[in-house]
Amino acid sequence: RIQFFENLKIPAAFVRGSMAKPRGFEFWRSTLKGARYVVAPMVEQSELAWRLLSRRHGAELCYTPMLHAQVFVRDANYRRENLYNEVNQEDRPLITQFCANDPEVFIQAALLAQDYCDAIDLNLGCPQMIAKRGHYGVFLQDEWDLLEKMIKLADEKLSVPITCKIRVFPEIEKTVKYAKMLEKAGCQLLTVHGRAKDQKGASTGIASWKHIKAVWEAVNIPVFANGNIQHLSDVQRCMEETGVQGVMSAEGNLHNPALFEGRSPPVWEMAEEYLGVVEKHPPCSLSYVRAHIFKLWHHTLQIHQDLREELAKAKNVAGIAEVNRQLKQRCQEEMAKDESEWTWTGLPFPHWICQPYVRPPPKDPNTENGQRASETKAVSAKRALEDSDAPNDSLSKNKQKKKARNPHKNFCPELKSKYIKCEQCGNPKGNKCVFNLCRGCCKRKAFKEVADCPGHGLRFKTKALKQSNSDTGGGLTNGNPNSQTVSTAAHDPL
Repeated sequence: RIQFFENLKIPAAFVRGSMAKPRGFEFWRSTLKGARYVVAPMVEQSELAWRLLSRRHGAELCYTPMLHAQVFVRDANYRRENLYNEVNQEDRPLITQFCANDPEVFIQAALLAQDYCDAIDLNLGCPQMIAKRGHYGVFLQDEWDLLEKMIKLADEKLSVPITCKIRVFPEIEKTVKYAKMLEKAGCQLLTVHGRAKDQKGASTGIASWKHIKAVWEAVNIPVFANGNIQHLSDVQRCMEETGVQGVMSAEGNLHNPALFEGRSPPVWEMAEEYLGVVEKHPPCSLSYVRAHIFKLWHHTLQIHQDLREELAKAKNVAGIAEVNRQLKQRCQEEMAKDESEWTWTGLPFPHWICQPYVRPPPKDPNTENGQRASETKAVSAKRALEDSDAPNDSLSKNKQKKKARNPHKNFCPELKSKYIKCEQCGNPKGNKCVFNLCRGCCKRKAFKEVADCPGHGLRFKTKALKQSNSDTGGGLTNGNPNSQTVSTAAHDPL
């Protein structure tokens, strides 16, 4: 099955000639057709159905969601579900993005994907905690030797161009050096997100177009800008101020897929069209569909909380479509009223119109709910003196909730019971393990010795005995698990 999908023949329109792969501006003009309006790679959000919807409304280039290179290499189902099954002639040009931190693994993944897209992109911009734990994305931006090796290897081995998406450093000079290093290594197109590593969540702030302009002026490859794009006017202004070849949108596109058309249509128009594309191009994960409808109806769902709950509980696309129908009906009933009776929530347009979501600015660290920090501390100290017998005051709200559910729960590190370590690796051992090991070590030992461990639910000896009883010609002799190697031991299950 793996071999079938890896050797799958691509339609003739997708097959490349034997000529050398295009580079730099030639790649942008010919392969990418001079794309200016770009839909960003978005985890679990830029799937085929959403890409097709965006292309209908002005997008000229799309990226796949960020794919994990290591998982892509080892898991055929992951490859099939996230790329191979999404081949569509209408979905070109297309760039496949990977996160990776190992040159060999990255190249293996890219080689498996290159026949299904027009370029391979290395994610060097993801700032989320999962990227920090996995050591990829923006958390590689200080490892220039590693990145140079990855890009060089990709440029040499792949039949399609290699591109990168980066975040900026606080210093413009360092950002420019970083971009020039990637260009020298073989990067053929650079997308620059004008925010630094720490600009995320409540601290997202404004993207720096000055950094992007400086990069564009310093390199000799096409540059896409990313950040501060909420309307088509922002796209045009960004291109004028920075000089870039194209502009990429993520959140702006999620809240208004018609952004690149310069339209702000009613939400239900986009939602109904998207659901239609989902039905026409199955399969599409229900979680992706639900997330898109939540984004599109974000402002309206702040008002109609009951339908927000219904949307969260929907078990299939038909259920989501029904919630969408009810939201449409309620909005149209409100539209029929006098404008003075409409529900206004401080938005530039009525809540049923596609429009961007603007994050509230971060709270001033010196204030809390309008009070100065010094005043807040004084009030807190006073309350502590008045209610000194309350043991939960020192706990966070989250811990207080846990304490309410389990009054005996202990949060004091000194009083917490210490776990007994596995004798081999130091991880916590299984409480009922017969070998006093963790599950991984126990599984290896039990397999090697053809033994059982009820504590970990391992039954190697029992299965071996059953096999010897049913098949006297192979496996064990005389019921002794150690007298002959079990036939199933040819492959280590680990």
